Amino acid sequence: MNGNRKTAIIVGILFITATFTTSISQVLLTPILETPDFLLHIGVHSNQFVLGVLLELVNALASVSIAIAIFPVLKKYSEGIAIGYVSFRAIEATIGIIAATKLLSLLTLSQTDTMAENSITSDSKSLSTYLIAAHDWTFLLLLLVFSLGALMLYPALYNSQLVPRIISLWGLVGSIMLLIANLLILFGFTDLNSAIDNFLSLPIGSNEMVLAVWLIAKGFNLSAIDH
Repeated sequence: MNGNRKTAIIVGILFITATFTTSISQVLLTPILETPDFLLHIGVHSNQFVLGVLLELVNALASVSIAIAIFPVLKKYSEGIAIGYVSFRAIEATIGIIAATKLLSLLTLSQTDTMAENSITSDSKSLSTYLIAAHDWTFLLLLLVFSLGALMLYPALYNSQLVPRIISLWGLVGSIMLLIANLLILFGFTDLNSAIDNFLSLPIGSNEMVLAVWLIAKGFNLSAIDH
């Protein structure tokens, strides 16, 4: 197995890792954070909460690792795009770590003496509500950066024909739809994880899984660049 084939498999595995970790993280964290007494629930379900946050961190590391792993291949098409993609995903990973850190602050808050006898002070409630809001806005910024990075990657994949063009075109359309979803949330037309948001986000999520499977099974079509 040559180096390019190994790279394709690694990139595919990283795409799957990034998608699954963020999905499972949402499954673990959402039921806790959407309850009225979420601070109490964090203390009661601390292991579940910590696992969800750790998965957010894994997602951040997997995201930047994708760009690093694909860099040597993408560089053969355009060094500028390869560097730009790494830069966007590095920014995305940094934002993801910041977002996860805000959630860990909630864990600390839930374990303080303000939680005595299953009660919380108004100050603790206000601070925890602020931290969740800050996390959500940070996560939205992460998705915006992800969208911009994807809008660099998929046109490059389409033009270079490193993968079948139908996959690249699908990813490009999905990236645009995700960007639209993020802008709708940013300007208050819909909410994060709303039906509209989930609908517009679905194409890029499913595309990444198809792209991952293709890379693992078939690899890159490097002959398209060589010729």
